[in-house]
Amino acid sequence: MEAFRQCQFQITNEVMFMSLSRNEEQTSPAIDVLWKIKPWQWSLVVSAVGILVFIFSDGLKSMVAAWESEEYSHGYMLPLVSAFFVWQKSSALAQMRFQASWIGLLVTLFGLFIYIAGELGTLYTVIQYGFLITLGGVLLSFMGWRAFRLIIPAYVLLFFTVPLPSFLYNNLSSDLQLISSQLGVMVIRLFGITVFLEGNVIDLGTYQLQVVEACSGLRYLFPLTALGFIAAVLFKGALWKKVVLFLSTIPITVFMNSFRIGVIGVLVNYGGVGMAEGFIHDFEGWIVFMACAAILVLEMWLLAKIGRDRLTLREAFAIEGPDPLPANARVHAQSIPLSFYLVLPLLLAVMTVSYVLPQREEIIPGRVEFVFFPRDIGEWRGRPDRLERIYVDALKFDDYLLSDYVNGVGDAINLYVAYYASQRKGASVHSPKSCLPGGGWRMQEFSQLEIDTSGFDGQPVRVNRSLIQMGDERQLVYYWFQQRGRIMTNEYLVKWNLFWDAVTRNRTDGALVRLTTKVPVGANLEEKDALLSDFVRIIEKPLQRFVPE
Repeated sequence: MEAFRQCQFQITNEVMFMSLSRNEEQTSPAIDVLWKIKPWQWSLVVSAVGILVFIFSDGLKSMVAAWESEEYSHGYMLPLVSAFFVWQKSSALAQMRFQASWIGLLVTLFGLFIYIAGELGTLYTVIQYGFLITLGGVLLSFMGWRAFRLIIPAYVLLFFTVPLPSFLYNNLSSDLQLISSQLGVMVIRLFGITVFLEGNVIDLGTYQLQVVEACSGLRYLFPLTALGFIAAVLFKGALWKKVVLFLSTIPITVFMNSFRIGVIGVLVNYGGVGMAEGFIHDFEGWIVFMACAAILVLEMWLLAKIGRDRLTLREAFAIEGPDPLPANARVHAQSIPLSFYLVLPLLLAVMTVSYVLPQREEIIPGRVEFVFFPRDIGEWRGRPDRLERIYVDALKFDDYLLSDYVNGVGDAINLYVAYYASQRKGASVHSPKSCLPGGGWRMQEFSQLEIDTSGFDGQPVRVNRSLIQMGDERQLVYYWFQQRGRIMTNEYLVKWNLFWDAVTRNRTDGALVRLTTKVPVGANLEEKDALLSDFVRIIEKPLQRFVPE
């Protein structure tokens, strides 16, 4: 009995001790854990990034070269800002254990596929986007989604370093030139100055100002959108405020650039054309960009004052470092996920293939230069003309034909053909759909038309048909894209076939063909259509010598 009583007492004591221990464990502060990346693990990460840079070196060199231009000069700063964003999250990352991400492996595979397609097509923009996609996949496979989402703003910021594809840049530039010209003229008229606008040409009577590509506002738009994104990331407020802050950079840029053009017009009207050149012109541009940045700060102040989460500007836009690490934390070695170990040999394999395979040089087909294009075609007599140097530099073609043809009864047709031996490095066909409005022409009609011909494998030629007007002057325009044996009318289909032929045929040559004839008031439009259609049939075979199939 005594032994039973002692055993019962011992069990009771043990239960009480366990209960007290559990209570102490619950009441004592939790011990934080830090996950440390060892030097040999850092060497693997650095090696993976180094392999990426080696694989995508051609595209990265092209991207850095584009940073020399004013539109993309902010590209040098953005990787440093991205690194700063990662540093801000370093404390949170140190307290998070990395996990495997098989999605990261798939993203890496997709990025490498984009690289191979871009390399075969020798299209630098594709290679550059492939680099960023692959980089995201590698980081995701190393960190896992929980950790990677902390650095998503830093990762997205890197996409602002990639130049726009040339055809998007050209279309955007043309649209912004027209918008800036129209708004700039409104500013000039506010000062009581009589001004006339034709497309992107501002006529002040004594002087004419042309809003060229450099004045489109892209020099402000690209850096300011990047700055707006950075501000949105740092801004402490609701998500909708961040979105508004970023998106507002577009109208701010457009209106401020238009205001600058208007001010230049006013200064030129009173001080001469020198006010639009040299140091004064550049200084005005700097002032406008600083004004855009000031407006962005003012907008942040207003956003911080509205809504439930009201803050002062200092509180809403405080640039802080990482949070302090726990003092009593236990330190564990970070484990590298299996998904990252699978990514490394994949990168090594692609690097080996890219190094072993010979450089793929683009095929430039032989052709006859346009200087030998026949001046006399049937009943038509041609008179060659030349473009001004400013247009030649802007269009960046390798050869062109500009000639006025007249027949025996006085009908006149202007023939313009722009040929590009290669369209892979930024130079590409400019669509009349975006260029003609810049000259002051408005499209009254636009459609497609099929013309029966004996050439091009007996298939009818499909052309874009547009009736354009400026004041009382009207013109009928036919144009098409003749590229590597295809006749196309859609600009986006042209870009797809350009990529496809670059991959499968290693060629990116092609041309734009445009026919124009005047349509006086009261003229029969059907007769003008018949005139251009007949001329298409006449020139289709001679053109094949100058635009290779």
